[in-house]
This record gives sequence, structure tokens and C-alpha cells, in this order.
Amino acid sequence: MANNEESRGLKSLFDWFANRRKSGSISLERQEREIADGLWHKCSKCGVLAYTKDLKANQMVCIECGHHNRVDSDERIRQLIDNNTWKPLDEHLRPTDPLEFRDRKLYSDRLRETQDKIGLIDAVHTGLGQMNGLPIALGVMDFRFMGGSMGSVVGERLTRMIEQATQRRYPVVIVCTSGGARMQEGMLSLMQMAKISAALQRHKDARLLYIPVLTNPTTGGVTASFAMLGDIILAEPKATIGFAGRRVIEQTLREKLPENFQTAEDLLLHGFVDDIVPRTQLKNTLTQLIALHQPVLTPPHMVLWETMSLTSTAAE
Repeated sequence: MANNEESRGLKSLFDWFANRRKSGSISLERQEREIADGLWHKCSKCGVLAYTKDLKANQMVCIECGHHNRVDSDERIRQLIDNNTWKPLDEHLRPTDPLEFRDRKLYSDRLRETQDKIGLIDAVHTGLGQMNGLPIALGVMDFRFMGGSMGSVVGERLTRMIEQATQRRYPVVIVCTSGGARMQEGMLSLMQMAKISAALQRHKDARLLYIPVLTNPTTGGVTASFAMLGDIILAEPKATIGFAGRRVIEQTLREKLPENFQTAEDLLLHGFVDDIVPRTQLKNTLTQLIALHQPVLTPPHMVLWETMSLTSTAAE
């Protein structure tokens, strides 16, 4: 009888541990499901878990270590442009496959898959809007679309935006993030470097402001063209900025490069970047720079006074 009670007690004890283990696995599954649903975000730099809502309120900058997480183009526009002032430009332009390029798959198939996956037509958004009440032309590249590569549509959209800004006398801001020229479009992609640069030169000749913002990463043909042609060049902290890749340069030079090579901080030290601005301060910094560089309009009474002075001087 006692043996039966002990066996029953032992069995119930096993059942109790089994139930605890089962409930623990359920809670673990529930926790993983909550993280997968985007409730929490683990910082890739310091490993701290942050509530995603708080992280978005801080513009996707880690509250613990200041690491700047990558943001998409739609989020970037929301961060920089005043509510209900954004007017997109040239959304009808779509990429084609003029070279009928094929690697592991057709370029046309790769384009279609990327468009369906992330909901973008190509790797840049362009438009007009207001930044703290100041009119602006803004281009925002998106790294999710084939590494933010610069194809014909990217070049055409940016060129048309710059020309619109020149006509309206708006300042231009381009948020850059790219792996460089799009290899699937060959020479047509490389031509965009010259086309955008020519539009920026006309914008400069009109004595108008252009500010590129270099984010992580900005490399290749984008760095070799419009990313480095700004009147004032800004960068986000710790952003990778360069032309060729680190490994390629090391193999070419046959020497080890410094740890901070091709970082925004290193470029600032060597004069390639004018300032490093945290994302949480970017909108206000851009607004101040644009306001400082606005054309000074001469009041009507001053124009009249100067005219009278010139008339009297000529009479004498």
C-alpha cells in the first residue's frame, strides 16, 4: 500500500515537473512570437532589448549606445518632412531591362521580385515638401532595393528633382545610402553619375544650396558623384563611406588598414565631411543650415533709397 502511495506521489512529482517544463516552453514560444512580431528590438551593437515603440520614437537610434539602425525611405521622409506637405515626384518612372542582363536569374525577374517584396518601384524616393516650414526638394535612397544601387530610374528621378528645385529656387537635400552603380544596367548606370552631377552644377550656378546626408553605407559610384558634391556634406555617426571596399583596398595596397577606415569620423578628420549629425538632430540642423543660406530679399524702401542715391550721384 505504501509502495503504491509512494509510486503515486513520485508519479505526481514527475507530472508536476513535466507541466512546469511544458508551461516554460509555451512561455518561451510566446516570447519568441512577440519578438518576431516586432514588439521588441535587439540592438546589433550593444545587444540591449528595447521596446520597438520607444525605439521608433527615438528615430531608430539605440537609447543605450546611440547606434543608428537602418531605416527605410518612407520612415526617413516621415522624420524629415512636415506632416501633409510631401508631394512625390515622377512615381510613374519604372526600371526596364535594356541589356537583357542575366546572372543567376534574369534582371527583369529580379526587379519584379524586389518590387513585390518591399513595395518600391526603385531605390529612391523624390519629392517636394516642407521642413519646419521651409520649402525643400528631398531625395531619399533605400538600401532595401538591390542595395540602394543607382540605376537609370534613380538617376532620372534625382535629376528631375534637382531641375524642379532649380526652377522653383528650392534647396536640395539627398539622403544617400547605396552600394554603388547597378551592374545589371552597365554603362547606362554609370551615365547617371554625370547626369546628376550636371544638374547639380546648374543648381549651383543658380546660387542655390545642396546638402547630401551620407548614411550607412554610402559607397561606389554614388560616393564618386553626387554624394560628395554638396555645398555642405553631413554624415550620420559611424556610417561607412567610401568608394572601393575595404578588402579590395587592402589586397591592392597589401597592408592592413586602420579600424576606423572609411567611417564618417575618419572622413571628418580628413576634411571629406563637414559635420557628423545624430539622426535625432538632423531635421533641426538641416533647417538651420537652409535658413542661414536663404537668399536675402532687399526691402522695397531700401531699393527706392539706393535708386535715389544713384540718381543724385549721376546728377552731380
